Amino acid sequence: MMATLEDKLSHLQEILRALRSVAVAFSAGVDSTFILKAAIDTLGAENVVAVTGRSDSLAAKEFEQTKQLAELLGVEHVVLDTDEFNNDNYMSNPTNRCYYCKTTLYDHMATFVAERGMGAMVNGINADDLGDYRPGIEAAHEHQVKCPAAEANLSKVDIRTLSQAWGLPTYDKPASPCLSSRVQYGEAITPQKLRMIEAAESVLHNLGIHECRVRHHDNLARIEVPLDWIAKLAEPLVAAELTRQFQALGYQYVTLDLKGFRSGSMNEVITIGGLRSS
Repeated sequence: MMATLEDKLSHLQEILRALRSVAVAFSAGVDSTFILKAAIDTLGAENVVAVTGRSDSLAAKEFEQTKQLAELLGVEHVVLDTDEFNNDNYMSNPTNRCYYCKTTLYDHMATFVAERGMGAMVNGINADDLGDYRPGIEAAHEHQVKCPAAEANLSKVDIRTLSQAWGLPTYDKPASPCLSSRVQYGEAITPQKLRMIEAAESVLHNLGIHECRVRHHDNLARIEVPLDWIAKLAEPLVAAELTRQFQALGYQYVTLDLKGFRSGSMNEVITIGGLRSS
């Protein structure tokens, strides 16, 4: 018999109750906000801490949202400055870059949790994520980070549905992975490149495009937008203005990806070109 959404939520609450107190890896995304709210409702705000890792890979707007949401939910918010940019394995941008990023975050969180005597670290990984290429999950397993939503078999759709029912403003928020995910694998990551990407995506946001990516390929910016925006951005006057603004940021070439927006498009080269790290 297939579990209902109510069954999954009940299972999630059982998982959280067994942990007694939790530090939630909190990015202000759909999943981590959902887990934070579920933990607060199940354990009480006094037994929950929202923990955000701050670094150059986190867009300024996303960082501000972590503070705003934590305040909205009435929970303690702790910011840990992470140091993945001191790690050559991360900076060289291999296909398992996320492993090194999450390892750094969980190292810092583990120290915090031990000092506070909390029950566990938890993240927002959902059941759908388990079928995707996500090296960060390995880092979570190595640090005994719990994945309550995945364990309760809650999918992304389930989480959005419950988030809407709970009145969470993130229920329909587009995915917003770290800025480093926009840089082509094998090209070194630098804070300067990430600022270029953030500024370029802000140009698109200001046009009213809420779900988009600027993929960074050395001196070329590859723009991904929903298909119905491609013709609009290709109009001569709009294209010329986009090119002007992107070149002012440091890009020499600006191109539109005709496949349109899709999450994780950088991972396509892993399958096509066999780039995955062992």
